[in-house]
Amino acid sequence: MEQKGQRPKGNQMSVNKRDSAASYKDAGVDKAEGHRAVEKMKTSAAATHGPQVLGGLGAFASLYSMEGWSDPILVAGTDGVGTKLRLALDAGKLDVIGRDCYAMVANDILCHGAKPLFFLDYIACGKLEAEKAAGIVAGMADACAEDGCALVGGETAEMPGIYASGDYDVAGFAVGAVERPRMVNGTAVEEGDTVIGIASNGVHSNGFSLVRALFPDFSMQFKGKPLIEKLLIPTRLYGRPVRALLDDGASIRGMAHITGGGLPENLPRAFNHRNLQAHVDTTAWPEPDIFGLIRSYGVPEEEMRGTFNMGIGFALVVPESETGDILISLAESGEKAWKIGSIRNGKRGLCYD
Repeated sequence: MEQKGQRPKGNQMSVNKRDSAASYKDAGVDKAEGHRAVEKMKTSAAATHGPQVLGGLGAFASLYSMEGWSDPILVAGTDGVGTKLRLALDAGKLDVIGRDCYAMVANDILCHGAKPLFFLDYIACGKLEAEKAAGIVAGMADACAEDGCALVGGETAEMPGIYASGDYDVAGFAVGAVERPRMVNGTAVEEGDTVIGIASNGVHSNGFSLVRALFPDFSMQFKGKPLIEKLLIPTRLYGRPVRALLDDGASIRGMAHITGGGLPENLPRAFNHRNLQAHVDTTAWPEPDIFGLIRSYGVPEEEMRGTFNMGIGFALVVPESETGDILISLAESGEKAWKIGSIRNGKRGLCYD
């Protein structure tokens, strides 16, 4: 929150005091608005707390009890929302920002089989507006509650001179845990395994710099609605259905959150130290219509696949023998999922069949 001004040069030592900042508020930082924002955030955050969260909001640090764990491995992740922020802020869809921020982090730590324990946020802006900041946090809190995670704190930084008034940046940090014997790290992936893809609900939170460069008008109609509504659908959370599979004893050997870089960059990370290839059949799942629209603006196929999730938001690598049962379980939990490929020996990477 600290602001550093320029030192006067030469004969500029004589400053008209009436024109200079005499308080933090004069310098552009409104502490009272910050206090209002925190008070508005507290209710949302407290609703996500269970008995593991020790102490209340407002301390210098957050405390979390690890009671009930035997041999836990802590799994940490951090991420932001990217330039989807600009669209969401312009449209006033503040809860979308919060949900996206949480989902991007939680889906990452899920790739190692972790249950999210607690989440902290960081919100930076040029001029703090309590209602906007609280709206962002409310979206985070809703996503945390849906995923069984505690929102234990965060930081709101008002930084005039760094951010313009009306601009916000949002990031988040989560810690999860997994019992050591249940940790998923890709070492068990082998030739003949199946790749299962679980549906995304659109663009999620990646590729928006390209999207923003392509479309001159986000109010244009697409499938009977303004395009921006399609683009601002929040990133899906995959924690509950995937952890249910793990709890039921499914042999999930590798997992990948399909974010920036699409399947080519992210799926090989599920077995990143192995000389294995993922062979993917792009006809195995229906492509969401939003990607057809983006492609129609002249984006090459290689760029599409290397930028967007193309309809697969999360991928599992499982034994071929368990593929059918896992697909049935996912369908029963309301997920759309398909067998989209297989693992073969070869140079690490991904090939399209």
